[in-house]
Amino acid sequence: MFIFRIIFAATLLLTVFGCQFKGGNASEHAYIGGEIINPKNKSLLLYNNKGRIVDSILLDANNRFIYKIENLQPGLHSITHGGEYQMLLLEPNDSLMFRLNTYDFDESLVFTGEGAKKNNYLIKTYLSNEKEAKKLVKYAKMEPEVFNAFVEERRQKQLNEFHKFLEHNDESEFFKSIIEANINYNTYADKEIYPFAYFGNNKLIHIKDLPEDFFAHRKDIDYNASQLSNFFAYNRFLFSHIDNLAIDDYYKNNPYHSKFNRHAMCYNKSKLDLIDSIITEPTIKNNLLKYKAREFISYNQTEEDANALLDYYLEKTTSEEDKTYMKDLVSSLKLLRQGNPLPNIALVNYNDTEHFINSIITKPTIIYFWSSNSKSQYRNSHFMVDKLKRQFPQMDFISINVNDNDDEFWKNIINNYSFSTINEFKFKNSKQARKTLAVNYLNKAIIVNKEGLILHPNANIFSSDFNETLENLLLKKHLIVQQDAL
Repeated sequence: MFIFRIIFAATLLLTVFGCQFKGGNASEHAYIGGEIINPKNKSLLLYNNKGRIVDSILLDANNRFIYKIENLQPGLHSITHGGEYQMLLLEPNDSLMFRLNTYDFDESLVFTGEGAKKNNYLIKTYLSNEKEAKKLVKYAKMEPEVFNAFVEERRQKQLNEFHKFLEHNDESEFFKSIIEANINYNTYADKEIYPFAYFGNNKLIHIKDLPEDFFAHRKDIDYNASQLSNFFAYNRFLFSHIDNLAIDDYYKNNPYHSKFNRHAMCYNKSKLDLIDSIITEPTIKNNLLKYKAREFISYNQTEEDANALLDYYLEKTTSEEDKTYMKDLVSSLKLLRQGNPLPNIALVNYNDTEHFINSIITKPTIIYFWSSNSKSQYRNSHFMVDKLKRQFPQMDFISINVNDNDDEFWKNIINNYSFSTINEFKFKNSKQARKTLAVNYLNKAIIVNKEGLILHPNANIFSSDFNETLENLLLKKHLIVQQDAL
């Protein structure tokens, strides 16, 4: 019944918009339109196939919209709304309509109109990949030969299903290449991620002992596939692939059986060197350089190392926008070094009362962050904090929502999941606060003492050694009187 209601509503909307989709030069433009249920604000952003903003599209009084894309360049476009992100495969003469509910963004999305079949298939493969990615930890326990056979069999099954789809649907060569890339690069990404999950840091040297054909896919890689520059599966592959390629250089400069250190300067410089040498397409190259440099700079503990890698990065990137971003990040992190006072940012609590963060810190405190757009993350983070509260009753916990959506969406989540409203806050100025606190990853947590001095600027409450790290940190700093001494 639920699926029927969605299809019926989508058909009704297509009828409403249908007359507007017709006319004009079909070879140069396309239309998109639709309805957003439970919108988080009154507009959505449209990006072109280069990842650049085309326009901000306003919703009408019924939360619907219609938009004509002039001078369309075929490719993967995208829309964002309230922090949610969705790709659209658009070609000339498409008139694509969709309906979605922000409370279940991907799963509720249904396309109709010209171009619908290919986009529905793209969503299908995306959701399938997402589901399989969540199982990777379990799959990574398989022996290498078994894992390799398993993911290859899965890849071939997906390709066979796609070819059956094409027998009954006449689609463009571009569409075929996109779906095949989605299937292939998702499998390739799993293979590149596998060694880190299977061997761990202590035994990563044994990556050289994997079966001879384990990385056979590498001969088929296009490192400069501009049409895939914003494609999740492709970037997921490249991120892990670069990490693996740099391991060879790491063990050339470290003892054969030493524990692998992913935060070593030599290893991270090797990654930037590899990106610079094997990739020439500017968007792909600059994005990889940016994220790999940010990964190191965000987690290192010394100003000297941050500056050293920043300088190394600046020599290689050609994006002036990214250069500014990374320089600002390093400046923010300088203020977040251990022993510095926590920047006194403004927060708003559940009752709409404004506070400066230092005024609410009276005990050693863990500050953690969550987004309304990541259901699994905000559920898991609150669940984990509930456990930590029982294990560390001496600690306080401050929960901060990072979004700049209307307050009702933040509060609805708190109410729907019965989160305690005590110590639930959101940033007064989200954009500036995220920059000041360098919140580039949702799993980031900041630990401070009762005076608001930073003990750890970038902890992860989900890390397997977080409890041990916290206990050692607190005991070392003599910040908590042990319970048996009270």
